[in-house]
Amino acid sequence: MAELPIPDLPPARCSGRFTISTLLAMEEGGRGPYTPTEGSSCDSVQPTHLSSSTLCTRTFGYNTVDVVPAYEHYANSKGVGDPRKGRPSLADLHSILKPDPGRLHTPVSDLQQSNGLPEAGPEAGLEEAEGEPGRDSVPEPVRFGWVKGVMIRCMLNIWGVILYLRLPWITAQAGIALTWLIILMSVTVTTITGLSISAISTNGKVKSGGTYFLISRSLGPELGGSIGLIFAFANAVAVAMHTVGFAETVRDLLQEHNSLIVDPTNDIRIIGVITVTVLLGISLAGMEWEAKAQILFFLVILVSFINYLVGTVIPATTEKQAKGFFSYRADIFAQNFVPNWRGPEGSFFGLFSIFFPSATGILAGANISGDLKDPAVAIPKGTLMAIFWTTMSYLVLSATIGACVVRDASGSLNDSVAMGSPGCEGLACSFGWNFTACTQQQSCRYGLSNYYQSMSMVSGFGPLITAGIFGATLSSALACLVSAPKVFQCLCKDQLYPLIGFFGKGYGRNSEPIRGYMLTYVIAIGFILIAELNAIAPIISNFFLCSYALINFSCFHASITNSPGWRPSFRYYSKWTALFGAAVSVVIMFLLTWWAALIAFGIVIFLLGYVLYKKPDVNWGSSVQASSYNMALSYSVGLSEVDEHIKNYRPQCLVLTGPPNFRPALVDFVGTFTKNLSLMLCGNVLIGPRKQKMTESQLMADGHTKWLMKRKIKAFYTDVVAEDLRSGVQMLIQAAGLGKMRPNILVLGYKRNWRTASPQSLEDYVGILHDAFDFKYGVCLMRMKEGLNVSRVLQAHVNPTFEAAEHPENGTGSRAAPGTVNPTALASEQQASTIFQSEQGKKTIDIYWLFDDGGLTLLIPYLLGRKKRWGKCKIRVFVGGQINRMDEERKAIVSLLSKFRLGFHEVHILPDINQKPRPEHTVCLCCSIKRFDELIAPFRLNDGFKDEATVNEMRQGCPWKISDEEVDKNRAKSLRQVRLNEILLDYSRDAALIAITPPIGRKGRCPSSLYMAWLETLSQDLRPPIILTRGNQENVLTFYCQ
Repeated sequence: MAELPIPDLPPARCSGRFTISTLLAMEEGGRGPYTPTEGSSCDSVQPTHLSSSTLCTRTFGYNTVDVVPAYEHYANSKGVGDPRKGRPSLADLHSILKPDPGRLHTPVSDLQQSNGLPEAGPEAGLEEAEGEPGRDSVPEPVRFGWVKGVMIRCMLNIWGVILYLRLPWITAQAGIALTWLIILMSVTVTTITGLSISAISTNGKVKSGGTYFLISRSLGPELGGSIGLIFAFANAVAVAMHTVGFAETVRDLLQEHNSLIVDPTNDIRIIGVITVTVLLGISLAGMEWEAKAQILFFLVILVSFINYLVGTVIPATTEKQAKGFFSYRADIFAQNFVPNWRGPEGSFFGLFSIFFPSATGILAGANISGDLKDPAVAIPKGTLMAIFWTTMSYLVLSATIGACVVRDASGSLNDSVAMGSPGCEGLACSFGWNFTACTQQQSCRYGLSNYYQSMSMVSGFGPLITAGIFGATLSSALACLVSAPKVFQCLCKDQLYPLIGFFGKGYGRNSEPIRGYMLTYVIAIGFILIAELNAIAPIISNFFLCSYALINFSCFHASITNSPGWRPSFRYYSKWTALFGAAVSVVIMFLLTWWAALIAFGIVIFLLGYVLYKKPDVNWGSSVQASSYNMALSYSVGLSEVDEHIKNYRPQCLVLTGPPNFRPALVDFVGTFTKNLSLMLCGNVLIGPRKQKMTESQLMADGHTKWLMKRKIKAFYTDVVAEDLRSGVQMLIQAAGLGKMRPNILVLGYKRNWRTASPQSLEDYVGILHDAFDFKYGVCLMRMKEGLNVSRVLQAHVNPTFEAAEHPENGTGSRAAPGTVNPTALASEQQASTIFQSEQGKKTIDIYWLFDDGGLTLLIPYLLGRKKRWGKCKIRVFVGGQINRMDEERKAIVSLLSKFRLGFHEVHILPDINQKPRPEHTVCLCCSIKRFDELIAPFRLNDGFKDEATVNEMRQGCPWKISDEEVDKNRAKSLRQVRLNEILLDYSRDAALIAITPPIGRKGRCPSSLYMAWLETLSQDLRPPIILTRGNQENVLTFYCQ
């Protein structure tokens, strides 16, 4: 491609791309000061002097409408086909450029961005503010890295009172070996979950909302919404749990010094309320102050842990030896290496259920994802590092305290004996202590198996362990107090549930959910006042485990769907490992507390059902959507390998609705018998210039689909652009469907204005019926007395050809001026009511099975009668016969119908079908022969029975004309339609629906006007809807089992 010479221009600030308005101004403003060289590219554009924007040259040397790749072109992308910021559309590149300032103009500041890279700032506010000139600068929000924002926060939330008060006891019960196994089993679950979090959080830009955001954007709003609500509530209650744990420790200290405020229970309430109020103040001060408080707690815990390790190497005093501490001893390690089960909780899974909650808390960093500098880096790195270091701390603590302290000790200084004294049993004897008496009587107060404060006893300075307990409980309470509002705020903004949007408002530069903080505070106060959380604690643990299970399942599901959009930058995960983690999380839920697991599942299922029922209007590109595509594709391909069988025949309908909202009765009729049964495809032919109609097609397709969904019609919508109706329908007939899911019945409305419409539209209409038969389709015509088209009521633009096919008052049916409809307004418009939506009661469905078409005339009314609204209707079958054999023929039809198992038992034989119509002087003058003659009179050729060559010459250019010979030759068939109409009026005047087999006009031998006269005569003056159904002469019913 030739490039333009680059003149010496003053340096300009440029992003390497142009706005369309700039290029249009250049093209319309003339050639400019620089003349293109010969052979220059046709899409090259010469620079001109512009006042509104700065013009610059492409980085690769020449100017073009195309743009180089840039960040802002992909930011905030939502769905396929959405316009991107600054990128020209395909029409701008492919078609002739025309000015459209509203669509094509890009702000000047876009041109002034330096290199197309994103600027620092919050996800929502600053991205939207980019490129807006004159906007005030927004204060830079506080953002955390992976250490301060994730690792420290997760470590604090994982560490808890179990580290200090229960792990030594678990080591005494299970032994060091099984304790390590318990720790590693717990960590396996959390590590797998950490890997899944890492994969999900690196698959795209993560915003605020934490766990809820990750699950909902991966699995969709149904599961994400339910988990988000219970996870936020669980964190709010966890604030109360950790605060009560802190208050109980303070209460115990007060009791030791006889300094209770009121009484033990009320002291917990008073201390708890004061504590959570202080924590709320820290949270409201902002994330920066909250982070400083967390670092303080982290340092306190580290100092307490170091204090403990130092205490293990300090030689034991006599008081400590009396309590069972003897520093590091190999024989103590050997004895404590094996289990020694005691009490009702002395079992492996019993201890596992006690320890496992101490391994949780890995979501604390992810829950503040909106406050991280780079969540995709911070969440994986910080979470996995937190799991690693906390695991090491648990393993070290278990091994060290198991090597220093014996299981049983009396604490009495009088129990010291000389080594090797007789009557002394137990390991302590070799160290000069006799704890035999208390061991045999099970009255020992000290030792790993009896004294929960063993860490404090072993440590160098006991109060530091108490400070560590304070730091662990308060840091966990503070982390939950921050997590709950952050998660809840994102849930509120998504508006999946009613009445919670009030709490979604953010304040300040970090968009702090102050209202969410206050709600969490109130919930925490309420549970603190209970002062006894043992009942609620198992449910909360199960809520967290439920989140783990869904995070792992999200990772597995996203991987198994093979969606091209699943491209996590974190590669160290496995979909099968994630599935294993999900399964193990569910198993652990039942191991911990089976009744709490059932309650958790019940709440999740209830909230899931609510979101499924409400169907929120959100589209997050979830893996469920990808899975739906995979399943549909797999089953569709698999269906192609299945041979067709009459037993599995389904009426798959291509319905020529035009815009579906214009013919709701036609849509409802087909939708009633195809719902949950077979394929329904609403076809629309857009007639006109392709360029104009393609735009209309793309604009309206989504609106028509949403209209069908709102009407609860399970159907597809498709349209084609064609020069005329018939060629468009031919396209639909040949191309509609996929594999074996292809239409086999063409359904369309009856052309009421065929006498006044243009002759060509009449020829096209009948030609469509011939085309359907040529392609082996069945045909179903629907006629209603009031007509099908309600477009005049809707006051909207209508396809002119379909308009002509419906309304007799439209004269020639000339094309109307093109118009457009807002797709949003189309989906939200008031739905028109039709007869097929109302209860039919105990009326009749009358089937006139006059000709054997394969059984389609019987099958459609049968399927209709299975629906609730039509279930009470009695189905009657009318067939032709001879008057002298009526009983035999009736028995034969009843026998045939019984073999079909359709449940039709009322059969009527019509012996007088071929009788002449009633004379004009009778009551039924409307059905007279004279009326039929008047129908065809405008279309007669009046050739005087001339020879065929002369007739063809006279009919040149007007094939719908009827020759005198054709009128005479088809006289009997014409009179039969008149007679059949009389029969319909006699028998089915009050029916709910009439289904009848229509005649077939032979192609090339029966003019379209004559055929329409037959259909008009057959179906005129009938109040109930009449369905003219003709199969393709192949069986759709069978009475065989194979």
